[in-house]
Amino acid sequence: MLHLIASFLERALPAPVHRAVLPIAHRVRHRWRRLRKTPIAGVSAILTNRAGDVLLLRHSYGPEVWGLPGGGLKPGEDPIECTRREVHEELGLSLDTIEPVGTLEEELSGSPHTAHLFAAVVATDPVPDGREVLEARFFPADNLPGPLGPVTERRIAAWKAT
Repeated sequence: MLHLIASFLERALPAPVHRAVLPIAHRVRHRWRRLRKTPIAGVSAILTNRAGDVLLLRHSYGPEVWGLPGGGLKPGEDPIECTRREVHEELGLSLDTIEPVGTLEEELSGSPHTAHLFAAVVATDPVPDGREVLEARFFPADNLPGPLGPVTERRIAAWKAT
């Protein structure tokens, strides 16, 4: 249900208003998850360019850290299709080949969370949507910027271990 409301608001609100509302929605969702403790699932994509540089994002909401593209799985959605959808929505990129990296069982916002991790190589530059994603840049895999959030650190570590 929440994903339907979010989808409607994305289409209905101008980008500047959407950006202003996202931090509030993020805090409400975070508190709701802490209260409900309902298991949730999502995806993260470790995207590299042909040189092996890693794509990191700055979101318009949440902690001011570098993160990865991705998002929550809709009910019944396949994790690979969710990855394609999220990367396209956030960055305007289409992914041809997606490689599974693994699955992490973690806690996110106080709820049990299953994170499906995928990797892909992209040939074009990302175009941030200007709503959720404000900045997207490639960085050398051995010299990532700070700060990275702990979630991003764990997911990049899992990718590097494969």
